[in-house]
Amino acid sequence: MTAVHGTGSDGDGAPTAAVADVGSPPRPTVGRRIAGAVALLALVAALVMVVVALLRDPVRLVAGLILVVVAVMAGWSALVHRGTGRVLAAVVAVAALVAVVVLLLVGSVVRMALVVVLVVVSTAAAKVALGRDMAQAPQGLRPVGPAQHGVLLMNPRSGGGKVERFALVDEARKRGVTPVVLRPGDDLRALAEAAVAEGADVLGMAGGDGSQALVADVARHHDVALVVVPAGTRNHFALDLGLDRENVVAALDGFGSAVERSIDIAVLGDQVFVNNASMGLYATVVQSEEYRDAKLATAARMAPDLLGPGGQRVDLRFTGPDGQAAEPADVVLVSNGVYRLDRIGGFGTRARLDGGVLGVVTVTVDNARNLPELMAAEATGRLRGFRGYREWTTAEFVVDSDEPLVNVGVDGEAMRLPPPLRFRVLPGALRVRTPVDALGIAPAALAPPGPAAAVVGTLRVIAGKPAR
Repeated sequence: MTAVHGTGSDGDGAPTAAVADVGSPPRPTVGRRIAGAVALLALVAALVMVVVALLRDPVRLVAGLILVVVAVMAGWSALVHRGTGRVLAAVVAVAALVAVVVLLLVGSVVRMALVVVLVVVSTAAAKVALGRDMAQAPQGLRPVGPAQHGVLLMNPRSGGGKVERFALVDEARKRGVTPVVLRPGDDLRALAEAAVAEGADVLGMAGGDGSQALVADVARHHDVALVVVPAGTRNHFALDLGLDRENVVAALDGFGSAVERSIDIAVLGDQVFVNNASMGLYATVVQSEEYRDAKLATAARMAPDLLGPGGQRVDLRFTGPDGQAAEPADVVLVSNGVYRLDRIGGFGTRARLDGGVLGVVTVTVDNARNLPELMAAEATGRLRGFRGYREWTTAEFVVDSDEPLVNVGVDGEAMRLPPPLRFRVLPGALRVRTPVDALGIAPAALAPPGPAAAVVGTLRVIAGKPAR
C-alpha cells in the first residue's frame, strides 16, 4: 500500500509527487501509548459503574427498559397512523418518556454523567491511540505533473452558493485553469464535451455528486482525468476520495503536480453514478418536492402511507447472493463499491473505490414486529445489526417490477425509470487526480472494522506495536 509524502521531479524534470510505502505503520509514540491506556481504563471504569448500578437496583433497570420499549413502539405507532390513533399513541409515547426521565432522576445523576464522560474520554483517547494505523491506503497512486489545459466546470447554485463564497473563478484562474460557470438552461454534459473538444486534458467539477457523475462520464469516455471539487451540499464522493470537504479551494491543487489513480464507476442502464442508487421506501420519500427542505417532516408525513397498516411494499424483484429469487425488500441500495453503512439513507463511507464490485444492501421490515427495532438501529447508526438487513457484492445486478416506472434516487437525484433496472460496475474506468497533500483515505478506511478490532488495536499500541 502507498501514500503520498511531498513532491519531486522525474528524469525529464517534470514535477511529480513522491510516493512512499506506508504498508507497515511506525511504532507508536509514548503519547499514543498513554492515550491507549487511558482509553481502556475509561472504558472499563464506565462498564464497572453500569454493572454495579444495575446489580443494586434491578427493578429500576427492568422498569426503565420496559418504558423505553413502550415509548419507541408508541412513537412509531404515532408516526404510521393518522387522526385519533396518532394522538393517543403520541400521548403514550410522551408519558413513557417522562416516566423514564423520572426514573433516571431518582437514581444518581452524578453517576450517569460520569459514565457519559468516561465513554467520551475513552472514544477520544482510542482515536488518538489508533492514529492512522488502521488506514487502508489507496492502491495504484501515480505521480503526475500539472495539467496542460485544465478546465473547471462550476455550478453556482450548488452547496448554497459555494462557487461564489470561495471565489472559485478567481482561484481557478490563479492556477492557470479555465473556469466555466453554468448559467440557467446550460447543458452540463455539452459544456464538458466542448471543453474536451477544445483540448482539455483535465476536467474538474465544482458541484454536487450528481454533477460529478455526469462530468466523470465524459472524462472516462475521452480518457481524461477528473478533479473533484467539493462544492455541493454533502460531497460524499469527495469524502471517499479522502478530500477535505471543508477546504474547497485546496481541491483545485489537483490541477497542479498531483497524484492520480484509477477508480470504479457504476452505471444504471446508461446513467453513470459515483455513489449509490436507492429504491423502495427511501427513494419514494426522496421523490417528494418537500424532501430537500424538510427531510424529517416529509418522512413523517409520508410514513403512514408507506409503512402504516394500509401501506403497500414497493414491487421490487431481484436475485439474492445465492442466485435465487430474493424475498421482497422495503429498501434496496446499489452502490459503487462497498459502503460501511450506518443508516438507511446510505450516508456511510467506502474504504475503497477500486474493488471492482457493486455493493448491494437490502432492508426488509415486518411492520408488526421489526419497526421499533429498525428505528433504534437507525437512530444509533447501527443499521447493520437490524435483523432485516442483508448485504453482498456483485458485478451486475438487475431489479425488475410490475410497476411501469420505479422511483430511484441516483446520487441524490430523484428519477422515475422503467424496469428492468440493470446495474453494472466499470472497474478502473475513471482517472481521478487529487492534491499531493490530501489525505487520500476515506473515513471507512481509517476506522477499525468493529469494537473488537479497536480494542485489540489499542492493546497492541499500549504494548508498543502498531495497531495492525
